[in-house]
Amino acid sequence: MPSSQLRVSSPGRVCLLGEHQDYFGLAILAAAIDRRIAIAGTPRRDSRIVIDMPDMGEREELTAAEDMPYDKPRDYLKSAVNIHRRAGLPMRGWDCRITSTIPINAGTSSSSAMVVAWNKFLLEAAGDPRAGDPRELAELGFETEVAEFKEPGGRMDHYASAYGGVVWIRFEEPLLFERMRNPLGAFVLANSLQKKDTTGTLGFIKSNVLAGAAKVAESVPGFGLKEPLTDEVRAAIKALPPDYGRLLLGTLMTRDLTRDGAALFQKPAFDHGRFGAMLTAQHAILRDHLRISTDKIEAMIAAALDAGALGAKINGSGGGGCMFAYAPVRPDRVAAAVAEAGGQAFVVHVDEGARRES
Repeated sequence: MPSSQLRVSSPGRVCLLGEHQDYFGLAILAAAIDRRIAIAGTPRRDSRIVIDMPDMGEREELTAAEDMPYDKPRDYLKSAVNIHRRAGLPMRGWDCRITSTIPINAGTSSSSAMVVAWNKFLLEAAGDPRAGDPRELAELGFETEVAEFKEPGGRMDHYASAYGGVVWIRFEEPLLFERMRNPLGAFVLANSLQKKDTTGTLGFIKSNVLAGAAKVAESVPGFGLKEPLTDEVRAAIKALPPDYGRLLLGTLMTRDLTRDGAALFQKPAFDHGRFGAMLTAQHAILRDHLRISTDKIEAMIAAALDAGALGAKINGSGGGGCMFAYAPVRPDRVAAAVAEAGGQAFVVHVDEGARRES
C-alpha cells in the first residue's frame, strides 16, 4: 500500500433500547458493531474527487474546487464536501473506494457510518485535528446527513458510529453522553431483506407523537415528553385519536425502559438475562405501539428465541431491515435458526468507533 494512501473506517450500530427517541430529545442506548464501512483514497494531482462504491455498483465524481448542487435527496458525499468548503477546510482531489460489510438501508446505520467515515477522511486528508475528536465527527455527520437536507432524524447513529462501544446519550441541552462499560457477549444480526422507508417512518411517528403530546398538555398542564407517565397522563392519552395515543404511549414506555436499561449497565454485576428480557420488551412496544415490525421479522425473532437467544428485537426505524438477538451462548445456533426463517444472519460483537487504519 503506498504511504500516501489514506484509509479510515466507521462501524454500524444496533440500537439496544430507545428507537425513535433521539429526535424527541430523549435518551438512547446503542452499541457499535464489527460490521464497518471503509474508505481508502489516493491523492490526485487535480481537484476531482472520484469515488467508486462497488457494493452499490455506483461511481461518483465530485470537485473540491467549488460548491456543488445536489442531484438527489440524500447526496451525502457531496454535502460533506460542501460543508467543509464553506468552513474553509483545505481540499484536494482524491481517488477513493468505499466498501462496506454493513447491511445497506437495513436499520444498522449504514448511511450514518458512511458520513462519519467520509467526514473523518476529509479531515484526516487536510491534517485537521478534529479528525481525532469523536464528538466533532458525530456533529459533522449529523450536519451532513440530517441538517443539510432538513430531514427528521436525530444524532444517535452519528454518535454511536463516531465513539463506538456501548453509549448512553441523553439528547438534552447540552447533550449528555456516557460511554458505558461493555459486558456484552455475541449478538446475531439478521437482515430481513425487506426494504424500508426510514424518512417516511420517522416523519409519521414524529408528527403524531408531537401532536398527541400537545393535546395531552391541554388537559394535563405542564405535560411534556420528559414528564412521568402518571395515571392522569395515561387517561389523557387514552382519550386521544388512535394514532396519537398509541405512538405517544409507546414513546413514553420506551423512554422509561431505556432509563432502566442504562441503570442495568451501571450495576456492578451485569444481568444478561434481564438485559435480554428488556430487548424483547422493547420489541413488543415497537411492534404493538409504533407498529414498525413485519411478519417476516416476527418469524425471525421467534426463531432466535426458540434457539436460545436471551432476547431479540427489531433494529432501527423499522418497517423492514434488520433484527438482532442477544446470544452470548451458542450464537451460531441462533444464527442458523434465523437464517432458516429467511434472514441473512451474521454473528457480531461490540466494536470501537471511527478510526484511521494503518
